[in-house]
Amino acid sequence: MSSGSDSEYSKYWIDWFLDSKGNEYFCEVDEEYILDRFNLTGLNLEVQQYYLEALDMITDNLDEEKFDDKARDQIERAARHLYGLIHARFIITSRGLIKMLEKYKKAEFGRCPRVLCNLQPLLPVGLSDVPCVKTVKLYCPKCEDIYNPKSSRHASIDGAYFGTSFPHMLFQAHANYMPTKSNDRYEPRIFGFKIHHIAEQHRWQDRAREEYQKRITDTK
Repeated sequence: MSSGSDSEYSKYWIDWFLDSKGNEYFCEVDEEYILDRFNLTGLNLEVQQYYLEALDMITDNLDEEKFDDKARDQIERAARHLYGLIHARFIITSRGLIKMLEKYKKAEFGRCPRVLCNLQPLLPVGLSDVPCVKTVKLYCPKCEDIYNPKSSRHASIDGAYFGTSFPHMLFQAHANYMPTKSNDRYEPRIFGFKIHHIAEQHRWQDRAREEYQKRITDTK
């Protein structure tokens, strides 16, 4: 393992997971939440192989000596996936929203790359609640657009580990942290003069005419 001894890893699995590079977007899920099996309803269908062992690994109750290296690797992968799925449920609870809000206030998810958003902090969001469909994106509450994470490690995280509702529920619960929407928009200019919308329309018409002529030529 990359951090500490095997005994330290097995004793503090969640700490080890959160300290691993690429997992900075995740918060610590409360142990009480994980131990309440009602909160995990249906997750055994998502993690069919080694579900109970993965849960024991997350809660530091797995006797790893009973398994060979191959099985331990499979259990660890299952534990990572299970933790991500639990995380998606936890962060839309009142306790989870508070933990993620603290990370947002510190801009731990990065800042909006759009110049006119003035370094607005971002929040992680999924484009699907179904695992293994879409990777995580970053939502800007100021311009209300989404962006790809800068780091390749973050860009490979499953978006379902954050879900499609999280950022919007956070601002529903903590509306005072919703940034003021900006009407600032970049305006194209030539020598200081705005480009007239008629000129834009003419350029569009010229492009459309060229594409139409090209299609006619290609069909001959």
